[in-house]
Amino acid sequence: MANRQFTVDDLIVLHEDRHVIVVVKPANVPSQADESGDADMLTVVKQHLMKEYDKESVYCGLVHRLDRPTGGVMVFAKTSKAAERLCAQIKSGEFEKTYFCVTCGVPREKSATLVHYLKKNEVKNVVMVVPMLTEGAKKAELHYDVLETKQGFALVRVKLFTGRSHQIRVQMATIGCPLFGDAKYGADPRTVGRDLGLWATELRFVHPVSKEMMNFIVYPPEDTVPWKAFELGKYLNVSAIKPMYND
Repeated sequence: MANRQFTVDDLIVLHEDRHVIVVVKPANVPSQADESGDADMLTVVKQHLMKEYDKESVYCGLVHRLDRPTGGVMVFAKTSKAAERLCAQIKSGEFEKTYFCVTCGVPREKSATLVHYLKKNEVKNVVMVVPMLTEGAKKAELHYDVLETKQGFALVRVKLFTGRSHQIRVQMATIGCPLFGDAKYGADPRTVGRDLGLWATELRFVHPVSKEMMNFIVYPPEDTVPWKAFELGKYLNVSAIKPMYND
């Protein structure tokens, strides 16, 4: 879905209560306002809340981000208390994020845990793997499982244990399997220009007030490249939301 058309009327809300709102972020929409001036999730969610409650201003807390090219499930806090408690869950590891990605090349190991140390070049907006003791290096850890392979590409499920910038993109590229469409980190040139093969599929967290375990699953846009090459339904809950993002 092109960002030029993304407005509050396009927003898919999975859950909303007095404390949190869970939504679907389309690929190529920023999580928050940036220098591009394009519509962003934080602004659009605020617009939704102002429209819903007929208010001129509302609180909306951005507690986690997705890279601009990445689509999928996000939660925003509707109160400062909810934001504080969700951020605490992120720090403690209770906030669980699972992604699907499509890699150029098939990982040598079908299942593995990857640990690297990453450092971001803010000027070039590129993240690099560096030695552990490098100044400014941050530990990055994830676990992946190869679900399916097809013609040299792989559908991979990734569970993040840390939330570093470009983390999945960099760590998968480091093992020789850059993500589909990811020119920045060495994707197969044939895939460049397509949507990035990365989708935030599942989000689990404890509700900041009720303490109920919340679990949300959202399919990637399965009628688009590269997702349509794989049988996504075999690996996702059949009741998961299937957003329509086709032009």
